[in-house]
Amino acid sequence: MDPPIPLNSLGLPKPPAETRVVVAMSGGVDSSVVAAMLKEEGYDVVGVTLQLYDHGAALAKKGACCAGQDIHDARRVAEAMGFPHYVLDYENTFREAVIEEFADAYLAGATPVPCIRCNERVKFRDLLETARDLDADCMATGHYIQRKTGPHGPELHCAADPNRDQSYFLFSTTPEQLSFLRFPLGHLHSKAETRALAAKYGLAVADKPDSQDICFVPNGNYASVIEKLRPGAADPGEIVDLNGNVLGTHRGVIHYTIGQRRGLGIGGLGDPLYVVKLDPETHRVIVGPKEALATRIVPVREINWLGDTPLTTRPEWHVLVKVRSTRPPREAILRPLSATEAEVELLAPEEGVSPGQACVFYEAEGSRILGGGWIWKGR
Repeated sequence: MDPPIPLNSLGLPKPPAETRVVVAMSGGVDSSVVAAMLKEEGYDVVGVTLQLYDHGAALAKKGACCAGQDIHDARRVAEAMGFPHYVLDYENTFREAVIEEFADAYLAGATPVPCIRCNERVKFRDLLETARDLDADCMATGHYIQRKTGPHGPELHCAADPNRDQSYFLFSTTPEQLSFLRFPLGHLHSKAETRALAAKYGLAVADKPDSQDICFVPNGNYASVIEKLRPGAADPGEIVDLNGNVLGTHRGVIHYTIGQRRGLGIGGLGDPLYVVKLDPETHRVIVGPKEALATRIVPVREINWLGDTPLTTRPEWHVLVKVRSTRPPREAILRPLSATEAEVELLAPEEGVSPGQACVFYEAEGSRILGGGWIWKGR
């Protein structure tokens, strides 16, 4: 009987040279290091970069992924390290699956997170299928998150560096996708380690700044993008208090987000007021005191569950949840209504919980991500 074949560093039972890995390359330092590292380990690396939107206006723009400069940077890394690199035109897919919904969600008074939809509907769905078509054994990305093998199969865990952790943006990764994905940077303890690796491999992107904005929103100006996509979206309307009293006028619901305090143009009213609700149908921005922002019950739908037993096997789960990417996890009780809907009760009220954001579930002890869903207005 032949001895079992040892697993390689990607957890597959074959030598690196016989293991084809498609690396999703954004042109940034993270995915470039992943590609270089795997190539140096002897893997059969294929780099793929997605062109996601018309980058004519973005060619000179730094700080956004998948623009023209980034495609060029990814290609240079592939040439320097000696592996094939392909650019795939996913513009139509991206527009239909991500940008259109982004515009509609904003117009509906929500605060969407398009990066999650991009991972879910483009990178981890269509690109993953392309990787399979290329006969890849797995697909690697530069995300800061960890994939660990548990007793019931692969598990999703937070990155070792809490400052870089991207679990909030990856909660919708399905178990099937997780079996095919690899995240070689998740165990690193700082971005400095990644940049040191880039320098070690002699990559031209070693000092490239991190992307800051949503890739198709130049300079973080959401409103101008929405106005182009949905003419008339910036129609002015009334700013009212919780009792419906008109306090002033605004220049379009799309210019405001839940929890916003500055730039309302209604100063001199005593206590500070915050945006507590957006009503696109009446073009109204509703404002109130800070305590009106506090939310304890959060309706969640479109749940992707990553636990070992189905979500509905328990009436309630004691978990930690994040209701925004920048917030720390908070204690909560998750009460399933179906396999894809639940009510989340926050043990301490949170301010600025907004429809359109994700609510991500974490194990109360440890680093495991149990899934998540989308916050909505409820019935």
